[in-house]
Amino acid sequence: MNRRTLLASAAALAAAAAAAPARAQAGKTRVVFWHAMNGVLTDEVNRICAEFNAAQQATEIVPVFKGTYPETLTAAIAAWRANQAPHLVQMFEVGTGSMLAAGPAVKQTWQLIQETGVAIDPNAYIGAVRGYYSLADGRLASMPFNSSTSVMWINQDAFAKAGLDGAKPPATWAEVMAAAATLKAKAPTPVPMTTAWFAWIQLEQYAAMHNLPFSTKSNGFEGLDTELQVNAPAFTKHLTRLVDMQKDGTFRYAGRDDAPNGQFFSGEAAISFMSSGSRGDVVKNSKFKWLEAPLPYDQELIAAPLNSIIGGASLWTMTAPGRSAAEYKGVAEFLQFIAQPKNDAVWSQRTGYVPVTTAGFEESKREGYFDKNPGADVPIAQLSRGTVTPNSKGFRLGRLPELRNIVYEEVEGAFQGKQAPQAALDNVVARGNRVLREFERANKA
Repeated sequence: MNRRTLLASAAALAAAAAAAPARAQAGKTRVVFWHAMNGVLTDEVNRICAEFNAAQQATEIVPVFKGTYPETLTAAIAAWRANQAPHLVQMFEVGTGSMLAAGPAVKQTWQLIQETGVAIDPNAYIGAVRGYYSLADGRLASMPFNSSTSVMWINQDAFAKAGLDGAKPPATWAEVMAAAATLKAKAPTPVPMTTAWFAWIQLEQYAAMHNLPFSTKSNGFEGLDTELQVNAPAFTKHLTRLVDMQKDGTFRYAGRDDAPNGQFFSGEAAISFMSSGSRGDVVKNSKFKWLEAPLPYDQELIAAPLNSIIGGASLWTMTAPGRSAAEYKGVAEFLQFIAQPKNDAVWSQRTGYVPVTTAGFEESKREGYFDKNPGADVPIAQLSRGTVTPNSKGFRLGRLPELRNIVYEEVEGAFQGKQAPQAALDNVVARGNRVLREFERANKA
């Protein structure tokens, strides 16, 4: 979504986005927080807001559920056009490029810190989390909030039936392929291996872990004139591997986004690549022994894998005419509050998202949370390993959701035998670059 689109939202949405009064009746400065957390996650957002409100006398945070992430994005920008923007809005990670292109609609976190004097230390955050939401020079653009990454999930019962050690998951792609072949040959496993979120896990994560450029200009951090490089030999080899595994029955492409998850929950799939945020669903739905493990890597490409990248969302400060210094300070103090180690740890434990700060992780560790929940520390360890590089800190690509749909369309052609893996990725690059050029033209200063 480009700036022109962001700043030209529907009048109906704008009219519905009435701002809250600047001052609450009790004398507190009122700060409106729009979010996209539904179900039990809404309860957790309400809880942490209520705790902040009770902890001080200056500010009242008012949380408001606004629908899905895309709906929240559209509503927030429509409200800004109507001079009625919320003070704070939760935005999914793939909307980062679009929010950066929103210009005066947002006040970036580094600016908020500078103007209010409220102490928020960017270095407190796990490197892979901080990098995704920072500018090329390291300044924090938005506030990390709910973060996950992708991991490998193992059906230990299926491994045992095949004579494999389910306590020692495969670490490399060579070992994964060997395990999948054994599962097919020696165990009644309908689906030896599948994957959710193909674009995110099998291409974006793969690039980060192996220090491969997904696109030029440090994956877009250094300029809008970035060009995709996902048709390079390493990516083609990986897609070819998966296409060949589907042909021999050791892998099944089972759809887009999280559609394949049910195959693991039901026990049909023995190995699945899914979000670490799926842990709650695995606990609830899976009637077998399972293990959460790091994503595999290619020894031919890298001796030790780098950090994986995050999913989830961050918090953006929005602007409005006449907004007072007290309101912005209230926003900053709330962001400072949720980053406190105890609050970060409790949020993580109750929601299943990873702690976004190192101190939050250490707090959960000190409390024995990871001892009681084996494997829950895998995502944090995976996000924290190695040194973050320009290829592993994340993506700053405009219209990234659209780019992911292009990936799906083209790789599905390869899995269906309609085109070769190289042709599929060449098409991704050609079509994706056209989208990036449109975004660049619309958002040049």
